[in-house]
Amino acid sequence: MGFIAEAAAPPGRAVPTFASQLDRFRRRLSEALDEWIDAKRREADAAGQGEMAELIDGVASLAVEGGKRLRPALVYHTFLACGGGEPEKAVPLSLSTELLHTYLLIHDDIMDHADLRRGHPTAHVRFDRLHRDRGLHGDPAEFGRSVAILLGDLAYGWAVELALAVAAENERGAQIGRCFAEMCQEVIGGQYLEILIAQRRQGTEAELEQVLRFKSGRYTTERPILLGALLAGAPALLAASLRRYGAAIGEAFQLQDDLLGTFGDSDAIGKAIDSDLREGKYTFLVYHALASATADDRRTIEGALGNPDLTDGEFREAVAALERSGARDRVRLMIEERLDAAQSALAEAADDLQPEGRLFFAGLIDYLRERRQ
Repeated sequence: MGFIAEAAAPPGRAVPTFASQLDRFRRRLSEALDEWIDAKRREADAAGQGEMAELIDGVASLAVEGGKRLRPALVYHTFLACGGGEPEKAVPLSLSTELLHTYLLIHDDIMDHADLRRGHPTAHVRFDRLHRDRGLHGDPAEFGRSVAILLGDLAYGWAVELALAVAAENERGAQIGRCFAEMCQEVIGGQYLEILIAQRRQGTEAELEQVLRFKSGRYTTERPILLGALLAGAPALLAASLRRYGAAIGEAFQLQDDLLGTFGDSDAIGKAIDSDLREGKYTFLVYHALASATADDRRTIEGALGNPDLTDGEFREAVAALERSGARDRVRLMIEERLDAAQSALAEAADDLQPEGRLFFAGLIDYLRERRQ
């Protein structure tokens, strides 16, 4: 099934928007994911591994629920922006980044004891329920966590398989493979530092910047953009400008996640908005709040941070204290600074980009300025 990218519109035809580009890409990625899952089911059947069916379906049920698909969309549209040619060539590497994300989300939900992801039960919760429904022996919660770890491992294995296949067929294969491996290591290191800071209940500005850079800036946008540029054979100077764009966009994205995780709408974001405080996530929002809050508000925030028994009333009091501290506005300013930096980096690269990719990059900045979920 071919997929033709939207470019500059001919006379009489509407110019494509960022939303329409992203929607079309999501549909194509869903097709590719379905094809991949079907192939894996056939492989398992041919090998006589009937027990793999539930694991394959487990990964599939989480992956097909989607999400924004931002990382694979950036691989794909960077490839197009850099003149990579046939769009289909970018789909396998795009799918690889989405499966890598699936793996990380499954394991992240275990670490966070999360019940919901994208408005649906998380992997460990689903298999906890399966254990209970079948009347199996042992601890249902432990079974759910164990199977979820396996699901994450399986998604990671598929991500690596796809990335290696792409690298093997590209003249920049070694660079693609190294970029993919570095992306994996960086996000894991950023996650570990985030856990350490949360357990300490304190962190320096430099440490929080490092989490922001490695857990989100590079993983969410900078590395996917570099993968697309490498796949397309982009010149080094163009790739460098796009990496600066990606780093700024990724950090803005995470800072927005931190605000939405406390001030957002739970139905829109697909998880409970008190989860970040319950888990003790020490974000820039918390950092700025504790630095400027009154003594009473500081005690309220510290009492809520990492409290698994946080009541609705206590959560509302903590949110009000965060608001009064001015921390929300400080984080908003950080977001705007990064979006402005992304705009400048894009302006540097604009003349060297193909129209469809340039439109996508510019549209992403506008989308983030208005983001609500």
